[in-house]
Amino acid sequence: MRWALVKVALAVTVMVVVAFAVPLGLVVKEMARDRAFSNAERRAAGLAPVLAITTDREQLERAVATTDDGAEGRLAVHLPPPPGEPGGPGEVIGARRSSGDDLATTRALGRATIAEVSGGFALLQPAAVSSGQVAVVELFVPEGEVTNGVATAWLVLTVVGVALIIGSVAVADRLGLRMVQPAQRLARAAHELGEGRLGARVREEGPPELKSAAVAFNSMADQVVQLLANERELAADLSHRLRTPLTVLRLNAASLGSGPAADQTRAAVEQLEREVDTIIRTARDAKPQTAATAPVAGCDAAEVVRERMDFWSALAEDEDRKVRVAGVERPVRIPVARPELVAALDALLGNVFRHTPDGTAFSVDLHNGEDAVIVLVSDAGPGIPDPAAALARGAGSGRDGSTGLGLDIVRRMAESTGGDVRIGRSVLGGTEVRIWIGLGETGGRGGRGDGGERRGRRVRGTRGTPGGHGLPAGRGGSGGHGRRRGR
Repeated sequence: MRWALVKVALAVTVMVVVAFAVPLGLVVKEMARDRAFSNAERRAAGLAPVLAITTDREQLERAVATTDDGAEGRLAVHLPPPPGEPGGPGEVIGARRSSGDDLATTRALGRATIAEVSGGFALLQPAAVSSGQVAVVELFVPEGEVTNGVATAWLVLTVVGVALIIGSVAVADRLGLRMVQPAQRLARAAHELGEGRLGARVREEGPPELKSAAVAFNSMADQVVQLLANERELAADLSHRLRTPLTVLRLNAASLGSGPAADQTRAAVEQLEREVDTIIRTARDAKPQTAATAPVAGCDAAEVVRERMDFWSALAEDEDRKVRVAGVERPVRIPVARPELVAALDALLGNVFRHTPDGTAFSVDLHNGEDAVIVLVSDAGPGIPDPAAALARGAGSGRDGSTGLGLDIVRRMAESTGGDVRIGRSVLGGTEVRIWIGLGETGGRGGRGDGGERRGRRVRGTRGTPGGHGLPAGRGGSGGHGRRRGR
């Protein structure tokens, strides 16, 4: 494309230069010729007054010799024949170059004529003498004087034409380069994106059309990266949700006793857990999924908590864990889809079973506030040494089998409502994970910026705890009035 533009510009410029330079050169040549003969005619007319007065040879010779042209031998005077010899030859004063026919033609026409002679041209100017006859003044004009300045003018025209051609080619090359380079960068980025290099982007510059194409390409590439990230995220989330039934299988397999079938079952469960961990770790570098903007139908948090606690309580009895649940007596509506809340609770409760020893107590408290709902999951285990790292995606808690994706599922669920997740020390002595679920835009923004103290005041019937989180009065410790399950 670049060379095509250069060729087009070259052809067009050459045609323009030829169309203007050739006629202009011919005009310059004609003007130089006219100027030379006009000057010659003016100098030849200087002898007309002398011829009108006298035709004496000596006087005419002196008059011719006094002129510059006569001194250089370029001026001649052809006198008419004597009155008694009408057809005879007349006298010639000076160097003659023209022929008799040229002289006769000039006398017949009665005006100046130009005759070609050796080395140049002869200007023949008729002039009347005192006898009434016509004499002819001949002035020799050399070839160089006729073409004086023509070569210089043609050279200037040639230089100007070549400069125009070079300039047009250079401008066309720059314009072509300005168009070709963005197109080449766009093509190169498209090839890189096709080869799997998702970081390929194009500088948004160049002509408006190519700049628009670059903007569209970058937007498309960002969308592709986001879609792939969401796919990996979904795979990781779904894999993490498999941990809940895997935990049940592992606990049930542990109670099968001994024997080849039991050993094979436990080995299969362990292998399946390793495969799930591999899938989760493969997706650890995926971007966080964009929060949904569509309205969510929501669910009854109290019902979901009761259902999941019924499920996990059976496993807790097998491991001699004390369980407490509170705040689920009345319906609590939240703007979270039921599967999302189930996945978040299962992730937190699964972490309790996975990272605390048998016999460790845990509890789930649900608090309904004016602008938010708080879900507290507490345990009496050793706690999390680095809560900030645990909240970061892929950081985990540092123990074997931890990918950190469970807390990320909980965090994204809370942030989709304008809330957040915080980790602290529970009244049971272990970890307390507090899920702040916003019920509106004001509550969500205020809760995220004001910290735990403001939120504790906004939740009905709460008081401070050692972990800095609000708990309902009368439900502060493991010996509260909530429902217990134990062996």
